[in-house]
Amino acid sequence: MQNRLIELFVSFLKIGAFTFGGGYAMMPIMHKEVVEKKQWASDDDILKILVISESTPGVLAVNSATFIGYKIAGFWGSVVATLGVVLPSFIVISILSLFILEFKELLIVSYLFQGIRAGVSVLILNAVFKLGKKMKRHWFTYAILVGSLLLALLTNFSVIYVLLFSALLGIIYGIVVTRKQEVTQHD
Repeated sequence: MQNRLIELFVSFLKIGAFTFGGGYAMMPIMHKEVVEKKQWASDDDILKILVISESTPGVLAVNSATFIGYKIAGFWGSVVATLGVVLPSFIVISILSLFILEFKELLIVSYLFQGIRAGVSVLILNAVFKLGKKMKRHWFTYAILVGSLLLALLTNFSVIYVLLFSALLGIIYGIVVTRKQEVTQHD
């Protein structure tokens, strides 16, 4: 068990250390480490963990690490995975905070962050396409996708409200479909 915890910590330390841009940018790296390399979870598990992590309060990366750690090694797995994913950012931010005022005005730092933003956009887009392949294709999922995208892009609605509204529609749709199936089976 102790070896599993160390392996979990090191894996999430690497994920946290080499990911810029937050949870969505982290998902392809987390997928490669957790599903492809270590085989601790399946694609379906990662998709479910992403949905739960997005739906619960807190940072997506931390929530995902916590859920995956718990799935792999219980309570202590969630603790070490969370510490592993958070520690690199904590160290970097602590060091940067000492020098940020001096480096803030440098043009090269501005260019560096522009490059990082562009790279993060590509990572997020990659995560969208990978996770989109696993999504069940149905007229309702496409309607939610298009409706959410239009609401987010064309209105001032908070993305949180769009997410909550979409989740509510998904729950209602699931209940309706389940009831229809039950009625059909009883007839």
